[in-house]
Amino acid sequence: MAELLNGQKRTVMCGEITTDYIGKKITIMGWVHRRRDLGGLIFLQLRDRSGISQVVFDTDVCSRELLEKASTIKLEYVISVVGKVRRRVGNNINPNMKTGEIEVVAEELKILSEADTTPFSVGDDGANEALRLKYRYLDIRREKLQQNLIARNKICQITRNYLSDNGFVEIETPMLGKSTPEGARDYLVPSRVHSGTFYALPQSPQLYKQLLMIGGMDRYYQIARCFRDEDLRANRQPEFTQIDLEMSFVDQEEEVMQLTEGLLCKIFKEVRNVDLPEHFVRMPWVECMNRYGSDKPDLRFGMEIQNLDETVKNSKFVVFQNALNAGGTVRAIVLKNGADKLSRKELDKLVEFVKTYGVGGLAWYGLGADGVKCSFAKAVDEQELSAIKSALSMEQGDIALLVANGNWKTTVVALGALRCHLAAKFGLCKSGDFACLWVVDFPLFEYSEEEKRFVAMHHPFTHPKNEDLQYMLTDPARVRAKAYDVVINGDEMGGGSMRIYNRDVQKTMFEALGFTDEQIADRFGFFVDAFKYGTPPHGGLALGLDRLVMVLTDTSNIKDVIAFPKMQNASCMMTEAPARVDDKQLRDLRIVCEEDNG
Repeated sequence: MAELLNGQKRTVMCGEITTDYIGKKITIMGWVHRRRDLGGLIFLQLRDRSGISQVVFDTDVCSRELLEKASTIKLEYVISVVGKVRRRVGNNINPNMKTGEIEVVAEELKILSEADTTPFSVGDDGANEALRLKYRYLDIRREKLQQNLIARNKICQITRNYLSDNGFVEIETPMLGKSTPEGARDYLVPSRVHSGTFYALPQSPQLYKQLLMIGGMDRYYQIARCFRDEDLRANRQPEFTQIDLEMSFVDQEEEVMQLTEGLLCKIFKEVRNVDLPEHFVRMPWVECMNRYGSDKPDLRFGMEIQNLDETVKNSKFVVFQNALNAGGTVRAIVLKNGADKLSRKELDKLVEFVKTYGVGGLAWYGLGADGVKCSFAKAVDEQELSAIKSALSMEQGDIALLVANGNWKTTVVALGALRCHLAAKFGLCKSGDFACLWVVDFPLFEYSEEEKRFVAMHHPFTHPKNEDLQYMLTDPARVRAKAYDVVINGDEMGGGSMRIYNRDVQKTMFEALGFTDEQIADRFGFFVDAFKYGTPPHGGLALGLDRLVMVLTDTSNIKDVIAFPKMQNASCMMTEAPARVDDKQLRDLRIVCEEDNG
């Protein structure tokens, strides 16, 4: 039967008992992690958030009743132990445990809570993920997961302190707002009071934080919960957290970027004892795409994309000629010492890999130990092969992988994905290395084939480069944005922009996006009205807290840094959400659910 504490107090946590406690009587509490019964001796490992300590029930100290009570204990029982700390001796010392030099000799025991046999071994991160998510409260007992959540808490504390020290004020913005459909799908919340109307959960606090600048708050931040109803990926969740900030009286990207660099440097130093450079690399979007095929490139390894257009402009290889004649390009990456690492079967798999990115295939040219292997050797002469080798600075043992396509962006994106794929396959990234950069000068607009119009690459409140304002309506593809993304190890950690603060520029932006006056008034009326009353130049940024914790804790799974995450289909295995609700609740909201027969 479970016992009561009756005022008993824990005096120290399990993982914090040091040799300074030897000879002292202490009270510890936690979960039974391991158990060994040697007859006259019973050894327990008692676990709490801080770590594990060994508890000994010794016949020389314990009464028969206490020993019998200890013999009933099973794994994951919650117990309280009062005892004296003594030094371990000889083979009993465990150098792999933080508390491996001491043990607690039990004098009193309370069984606070019994436990059934768990559906998986607590601490086993190899157990089925769905099962661990169903019993998430058991999985949270795993040391690695607890340390991730503690690191997350520390990052939030550092952030609050840093931004407060830099004049920012923490302000909460509403969870229930107006739907402004321009981007991902909103999560909608029906209103009971206003029949037929809906709130939207925030995809970000974007409009509110800009209104706070108009309201004169000068510097705002928030560790904000955000929601997007979109398909999930390995590093995405339907609800996520971002470190959100905005500052007034700035009109240069550099001011926000420098402040963010200071925050990230402080976080990495205090969480991982890693010194990031004071100033990150700055790289224009076009350069990123040309060199790495990505707007979030991983700079921890080379293998940059190289342009072969001039080298093969007179090639007899029809694939090269077709690409160039269509206004496209021929590009390549070189895997150093990779010619003999990639078999023909593996090369064929790489062909299929790049096809998923919209290109027709992949050509290769390798300088292996057994000679040249080239997929297009019959279509070109030795002189052209030599020119390609020279242009790519290839050495013995290297292999070049080439893509030719009529669309520049499709070509570089495919090679960028292949570059990262090969880096993962051959372990080119060293754990513990951190490569940071800012991607700047993004296009303000991108053309949507689905909507047959230009859409905002970031959002419709991003300020154009001053020198490009003249092209907003006449040549939108030419307009660059005062936008910036911070990238670490190939993951976008966050991004932001200088905001439009002039009502005429904002009107031009909406016009370039094809919005009518009625649409502007309906979707953003409250926002654009605020521009009439004096708006300071302002800009800001949002860092993805979940992704930041992932990088700092060396995990590639976002579920490892969130206490109660969702599955790939946005469901919760533990609570079984989303779930049906009572008919009365639906009637109160005047909602009728149609049966899905599909």
